[in-house]
Amino acid sequence: MADTKRKLTVSARNQRYGGKLSFKETLNALQYLPPFIKMIWETNRSMALGNIILRLINALGPVAKLYFGKLIIDEVIALQGTDGGDLTLLWTYVGIELGIVLLEALFNRIISLLDALLGDLFSNETSERLIAQAAKLDLPFFEDSQFYDKLERARRQTTSRTVLLSQILTQLQSIVSIISLGVGLVLFSPWLIILLVVAVIPGFISELHFNQRSYSLSRNWTPERRELDYLRFVGASDETAKEVKIFGLADFIKNRFAKVAHDYYLSNRSLAIQRASYGFLFNSIGNIGYYGAYVIIILQAVAGTITIGSLTFLAGSFKGLRSQLQGILTRFSSIAQTALYLQDLFDFLNMKPGITSPKNARPVPDKIKEGFTFEGVSFAYPGTDIYALKDVSFHLNAGEKLALVGENGAGKTTLVKLLARLYDPSEGRILLDGHDLKEYDLQQLRNKIGVIFQDFVKYQFTVSDNIAVGQIVERENKPLITHAANQSLANTVIADLKGGYDQILGRRFEDGVDLSGGQWQKVALGRAYMREAELLILDEPTAALDARAEYEVFERFSDLTKGKTAVLISHRFSTVRMADRILVLEKGRKIELGTHEELLEQDGTYAELFHLQAQGYQ
Repeated sequence: MADTKRKLTVSARNQRYGGKLSFKETLNALQYLPPFIKMIWETNRSMALGNIILRLINALGPVAKLYFGKLIIDEVIALQGTDGGDLTLLWTYVGIELGIVLLEALFNRIISLLDALLGDLFSNETSERLIAQAAKLDLPFFEDSQFYDKLERARRQTTSRTVLLSQILTQLQSIVSIISLGVGLVLFSPWLIILLVVAVIPGFISELHFNQRSYSLSRNWTPERRELDYLRFVGASDETAKEVKIFGLADFIKNRFAKVAHDYYLSNRSLAIQRASYGFLFNSIGNIGYYGAYVIIILQAVAGTITIGSLTFLAGSFKGLRSQLQGILTRFSSIAQTALYLQDLFDFLNMKPGITSPKNARPVPDKIKEGFTFEGVSFAYPGTDIYALKDVSFHLNAGEKLALVGENGAGKTTLVKLLARLYDPSEGRILLDGHDLKEYDLQQLRNKIGVIFQDFVKYQFTVSDNIAVGQIVERENKPLITHAANQSLANTVIADLKGGYDQILGRRFEDGVDLSGGQWQKVALGRAYMREAELLILDEPTAALDARAEYEVFERFSDLTKGKTAVLISHRFSTVRMADRILVLEKGRKIELGTHEELLEQDGTYAELFHLQAQGYQ
């Protein structure tokens, strides 16, 4: 990320990323609490219900302890000077208060346990929803930096927002406690309630203000936090270790991380200092208000207006009410802030993909009869006016093997992504057996396509699972996985692995083994053979193989795709000439189409590229 972005002024940064939030926006965020509570309830209803019931019972504990404490003190004073007297009632009060304390402690332990368990379950459930939602969204989403900012904020909610459950339930518990304490206080000195509110409100307003600013800071710095995560990965990863060492990048990465991290620290420090300063000021106002009320209660006790027991009850009730009310207001501020983060979560979960199946979708034919037709297809990636493909028209016959040729950036990979409907054309249309691809059921269509891209993923799974991802529902189908490995020549790699098909690949986990580029490609190629696809696409998946290995792979590929439609991309013309026809692309446009022999006779771009490569082998 360019240093200029980090040098944005506060006003420019606020304008770019959403700015400082208003009080109205904070209140509006509370609308996300009901769906959040619903998610919690659906996670585990019995745990949620048990948690609520125990908290409601415990909410009556403070007033009960204060009341029996009052009775104990008054009874002790009444027994003074009676030579002991009858202590039965006194010990009864003491026993009841002890029982309340023990039950309260037990319930608190159970509540903490339920909070932790329910929080873990909710975190797992939310993570599953995020994974499922991300899988539904179109590729253009993943090519937008603002989408990644939103995804990053949503991911953070899977763990950091589980505390919201405890906050909401504690809020409910505190409200019940306030009502019970307030009833007792009103019966003795109702005007103390007014003094209590005046003492607490300033601190609440301060907390609300700084929670808004804290959220704004966190939101505005999302791109930088993502950069910090990326720099941590680049600086300490098996994927980057070789280049970091060879090119001496350690200091560059470390210094860049330090610069971004320090800038964020400075912004956060300034806010933290202001929050602490104003927090002390307004908390002092609350303390003064409390002790003012305490002095008045003491004077009433000295004057004999109230008993010593009532003094302790009133002082305890006022202190408890102040603490509970302050807690409620502070938690409200925190809950409102958390709801702002929930907005990020639900915004992400509510995103809708643009590429979907239509209502009453047409079923994909079991056997392709006519093939695929491109009619004036143009495509520009989101956010750019530059066309990756422009006005491309051709017909891919059923059962035909078509090779795509062109220099880097010619549009070859874009074309096969459109064919697999990972994108929809910006202009024109693509037909399958005479019907627009958009008319077909999307999942059925993709199930009929086997594709391996040049940037295939090296999953840190077992060999078996790495192959099975091509048709993951067949993960336990060992004969099919073995067959796919044999077809892709991955079996020659597996034979040398200690763990065989159960060998963990990659260095991320214990006992993992990394493979060479060519070995990885053979394993990845096995994915294409995991499904009975009507269309097979190989997008330069053999780039890391030597010429002989690539020839063997494509020769076997040619035999295995008899009767099937296939598209292959390769820079080696010895492989390309194995196709039935060859489509030549240049700057996103179709310039030539024909067999190897026909294109050589035309003596155009294909012939030029073919002869240039041939000279390299002479």
